[in-house]
Amino acid sequence: MSAAQRLADGVLFPGALEADSADTLPRDRLDALAEAGFYGLAGPTWAGGMDADLPTICAVVEVLASGCLTTTFVWAQHVTTVFVVAASASPHMRRWVQPLCRGECRAGLALAGALPGPAPLRAARASGGWSLTGASPWVSGWGRIDVLHTAALAEDGSTVWLLVDAREGPGLRVERPALVALNATATVNAHFNEHFVPHDRTTVVVPPEDSSTPAPATLRKHAAFALGVARRCCSLHGPSPLDAELSRCRATLESADADTMPAARAASSELALRSAAALMNAVGSRSLLLDRHPQRLAREALFVSVFASRSPVREAFLDRLGATPHGR
Repeated sequence: MSAAQRLADGVLFPGALEADSADTLPRDRLDALAEAGFYGLAGPTWAGGMDADLPTICAVVEVLASGCLTTTFVWAQHVTTVFVVAASASPHMRRWVQPLCRGECRAGLALAGALPGPAPLRAARASGGWSLTGASPWVSGWGRIDVLHTAALAEDGSTVWLLVDAREGPGLRVERPALVALNATATVNAHFNEHFVPHDRTTVVVPPEDSSTPAPATLRKHAAFALGVARRCCSLHGPSPLDAELSRCRATLESADADTMPAARAASSELALRSAAALMNAVGSRSLLLDRHPQRLAREALFVSVFASRSPVREAFLDRLGATPHGR
């Protein structure tokens, strides 16, 4: 953890404003994470990974996010991919594990096919592989990743996960929206048109009976981004009751189960918003300047409050804001 803290305080935070204002995240930020071994955080030791458990992963994400959320968000898309590839039953996946752990190959996520509701990205069986058609929005790290760990809904209702080359071509194009926060993540909407992916790029096939509801572990990792923003706000603000709130919020997340995790995740986002607002008010009008950290952290707090905020997290968050829709 000390290595993550040194990286957050010595590299990421000093360059966070530059990263925030860049068109695309400077590559050297991600290179620093690779050199420190963090691309292998969830990877097996035989491949040079750290084999970290969930609490350690969440702690590292929080610390790094306190340095620069833009950098951490792009990198974090890679972490789960390493774990899934290493655990894959496919013998073709083994060759990917070491390059992923070293950060020589960097992965992003295209999640649309795994989310609740009608899947906008579908996979049809084709000779020797799969044909992908549809869209997957909110793909982060374009131009800084080599492969997309892509989820698509198959005809039998199963979810197929594939390693797709992250480059445009006849069957894959991207469009980039402008974001108010984390714009340098180069987040794109990916559009597939009969895009062929060979069978040896399949990491896992999830049967239809498995729930698509986010697991508590996923929500816990999402909350680590919010805790990172709140952590930096508290540090810049100075001692206040928010420090104890941050500790309590973290402890609640660590003990939460499937029933209580959505509310705990919502609480982390609300704390990030209040911490950012407190920091801006403590600094005063100077906090509105684009070369100051408070405005960046305030926009990041807004980002973590809506990022992957689906039911029931959204409802829990609205409850905390006193904005529960009438009729509920």
